[in-house]
Amino acid sequence: MAWWQSVLLASYSLVFALLLLVSLHRHLMVHLYYKHRRVRPVPRGAFGEWPVVTVQLPVFNERYVVERLIRTVAKMDYPRDRLEIQVLDDSTDETTAIAAQCVDELRHSGLDIALIHRNARTGYKAGALAEGVRVARGEFIAIFDADFLPPPDFLTRTIPHFADSKVGMVQTRWGHLNRDYSLLTRVQAIYLDGHFVMEHGARSRSGLFFNFNGTAGVWRRTCIDDAGGWQHDTLTEDLDLSYRAQLAGWRFVYLADAVTPAEIPVEVNAWKSQQFRWAKGSVQTAKKNLRTLLKSGLPWRVKGEAAFHLLTNFSYLLMVMVSVLIFPAIVLREDLGWLRVIAIDFPLFVGATGVISRYYIHSQREIYSDWKTRILYLPCVLALGMGISLNNARGVFQALRGHETAFHRTPKYRVVGRAGNWWRENYAMKKNMTAFLEIGLGFYLLIAVAYSIGRGLYFPVPFLILFASGFFYIGGMSLFQGIWARMHAQTPEIEVAAAN
Repeated sequence: MAWWQSVLLASYSLVFALLLLVSLHRHLMVHLYYKHRRVRPVPRGAFGEWPVVTVQLPVFNERYVVERLIRTVAKMDYPRDRLEIQVLDDSTDETTAIAAQCVDELRHSGLDIALIHRNARTGYKAGALAEGVRVARGEFIAIFDADFLPPPDFLTRTIPHFADSKVGMVQTRWGHLNRDYSLLTRVQAIYLDGHFVMEHGARSRSGLFFNFNGTAGVWRRTCIDDAGGWQHDTLTEDLDLSYRAQLAGWRFVYLADAVTPAEIPVEVNAWKSQQFRWAKGSVQTAKKNLRTLLKSGLPWRVKGEAAFHLLTNFSYLLMVMVSVLIFPAIVLREDLGWLRVIAIDFPLFVGATGVISRYYIHSQREIYSDWKTRILYLPCVLALGMGISLNNARGVFQALRGHETAFHRTPKYRVVGRAGNWWRENYAMKKNMTAFLEIGLGFYLLIAVAYSIGRGLYFPVPFLILFASGFFYIGGMSLFQGIWARMHAQTPEIEVAAAN
């Protein structure tokens, strides 16, 4: 075997071993979740009277959901003299007029509500939040994105936890208004449940760092100020502030039983844009805070897991490398015989996919009575996880290079359950250039399937088909939905996903 062949095989084995390490981290989350399952957050102390709360609603071009959001928040069960609502509007379309009319009506009914409109979108969402905090009268700041519908008892369930002066933030679990809309939304719901049930549950219960998710949570205003305020030098201002606050000594509380429902992206290009932003922003946050984290006096179990958390999105680079290297690895090891190949690859494949599957199975079992039906989508979860890897890896690579991109919000269409024709709406995203590469990788892996079958190497075929189907789905739907949206748009002002 030539030296370059040895290097290629060694690289393939190393990349797969690193991916297995990421999978084992999921196993750790499941272990910590059940080890500390009896740990439940309870308020420590009580307020003499309800404190003043400011509810911030950052919106940007949300004509379909902004009124629903404002009216839902206005129905919160909280003393009116202790509640302030800020609609932080950076919109450039009729969203502003819709919001202004709704705000004016509610203000005349006696509600303390204001529309704060910025003509320049400086700092994007972080800039809008900072502007609102500057003039807010609340001691605590609740934040909801445009697609969320907080229940009436949201504040009465979260605010009591701030009686402990060390608590800086309280986060609730996301629910899903349109989980059953499509295969894509079902898979996304499982991804989100894994994060909110297993990861947040394990980290919060075992005293590890976890993060505010940008919405459906409440901050103590002094915590925001003490941590340096909202900053817009990353695409994940929520993750960044979370780490700065916890490094400053503030404690976070996660309420798994308090659910705030929201709309899941229904178009692939919107999901890709969201995932790109999250992946890139997490690496930007790591570059910004990792050195401070590692130099802190925190226990190594906390620092180590927090560092792993910030660096997890590097796994997408590894997944892309595996998808490229797996075909030549099959060819180069053909002479070893299928038994030897299985002895090497089987533990890696099964270990990686099995641990990931266990992680999602447990998250479904914890919150749904029909979890056995829901986990039938696990093959799709694994396939789309591979299919989105190229899109997210590009975000990681851009963050490493220091390449700056704008903050592109995720479009919402008021899609609830299975109802809604998003492609007829003005915010539908038309294109995503990575789709061509994703489809290309799908064909590349199909060639690997044909080669493996032709040579009698059947072991890698199921995994190759799984990977190929993920790339075909993500790339194919990205192109199809973009073309469909262009053809059926009501107006020509369809928003283009410039970030992709």
